[in-house]
Amino acid sequence: MPNIKNRMIFSLILLFSIFALFAAYFIQYVLKHQPCNLCLIERIPYIFSVIIISICLFTKRFEKLSLIILSLIFFSATLIAFYHYGIEQGFIKESLVCDLNNEDNSISKEALLNQLKKMPISCRDVTFKIFGLSLATFNIFINLVLGVMMTKLFLNYEKNR
Repeated sequence: MPNIKNRMIFSLILLFSIFALFAAYFIQYVLKHQPCNLCLIERIPYIFSVIIISICLFTKRFEKLSLIILSLIFFSATLIAFYHYGIEQGFIKESLVCDLNNEDNSISKEALLNQLKKMPISCRDVTFKIFGLSLATFNIFINLVLGVMMTKLFLNYEKNR
């Protein structure tokens, strides 16, 4: 008999991951807030979760393995989000991920304008906030909760069957 409780939680996390990706792209393309490199990296765990959960739901297999992989993904995403938060708050220095240096040293007016258009946003600069908190701050808590949920489901897998 299929595991209804785990499938429902998988479905809810799938919907939430799709919503999180939709919101990120909406903020970027509709509201015109340019993301930094770490903002783009923080989307990857949601993409992975959509793929893994979709495979699990459609094949009706690999549920237990998916739970442990998803918990590792979400705990890793928590660390990435905390790192981003640390850069935003100034207690962690920007790294190569946030590198804003360009190797092109041309000085023409057109080259300078093109370079400014392509220049990435600094990971320190928060361009979008909700209730005064950056999206990296929200990602810390969301990914931590999702990681704990996946771990709990994994540990209680046999009880939920």
